[in-house]
Amino acid sequence: MKTLIKTSIVALFILSYHTTFSQIDTTSISEKLLRSREKLGKDIAFVLYKNGKIAYKKEIGKLNIKTPVPIGASSQWLTTALVLTFVQEGKLSLDDKVSTYLPIFTKYYKSYITIRQCLTHYTGIQSEQGIAKLLQKNKFHTLEEEVNEFASRRDIQTNAGTEFRYSNVGFNIAARVLEVISKRTFDRLIQDRIIRPLAMKNTTFSNENYNDALNPATGGKSSAADFTNFLAMLLNKGTFNNKQILTEASVALMHTLTTEASQVKYAPAPVAGLNYALGEWILETNAQQKASSVAVPSLQGTWPMLDLCRGYACVIFTNELSGEQSRNLYMDIKATIDDVVGGNCQ
Repeated sequence: MKTLIKTSIVALFILSYHTTFSQIDTTSISEKLLRSREKLGKDIAFVLYKNGKIAYKKEIGKLNIKTPVPIGASSQWLTTALVLTFVQEGKLSLDDKVSTYLPIFTKYYKSYITIRQCLTHYTGIQSEQGIAKLLQKNKFHTLEEEVNEFASRRDIQTNAGTEFRYSNVGFNIAARVLEVISKRTFDRLIQDRIIRPLAMKNTTFSNENYNDALNPATGGKSSAADFTNFLAMLLNKGTFNNKQILTEASVALMHTLTTEASQVKYAPAPVAGLNYALGEWILETNAQQKASSVAVPSLQGTWPMLDLCRGYACVIFTNELSGEQSRNLYMDIKATIDDVVGGNCQ
């Protein structure tokens, strides 16, 4: 009799666990995505990752979750992670001056810019913004050429470290520093340290036109499934498939506030009014004012998001330019996911 009771209790526990964590009613998410199709675009790939696996996917139109598309500014999340792998190994400090590795910056009154400022939009270097930058034809053959132009020809808009002005400049400078330290090109570095270890088979920073410079800030291509692997690693404190990609300290650093919204002098419309961490935007904070959900959205139509409180990741990929689209649409989708996943986040 006692054995029977124990067996029943265990069975009830397993059933309860299965119902709570495995069976997610995604009907409302599917309906929300279909209703949003007019604004998101006719082709959508969506992934919800929870409890160590893909809990739900939705493929609309010509996109599926393995289709690679340009990810624009979402590339910055991957580049930030790459920089942190060098920091973990002691080959670089975020507070190192760029000029230590790129002496050309000492010649043009830009010697005080640090790696941290490159990853937090505080370089002070003038940059094109918004769609104008996105559509600008690449006139450089190498990342070295482009970064040298930043040093020698771009004006200083404000002193380094004084004003947050969103741009792509800093990420490309930081990536060039990695090339100098390692004596390897950026695309090989990110393949070896981020893309391959995370089994991101459809992700690349290589150009179809090999005469164009790599673009660590906005030049990535990836799929919804691939980017989910990256987010899964962050959710798991830097580990993926039992491999330590980032340390727990590195992941925590990425989620740490660096700039409050009131301090931002310029940001694209989709992220205007948000706080900034290290290479990522803070969507929501908890009662302790720490990041509870983060994202790195792109004008290319990619919105990868990470909910640290509810323990899930979601990726929305389209293949159309979203322009200066309001983030309200994406946050409305996220609110639907929050209701489905549940959890009291304070």
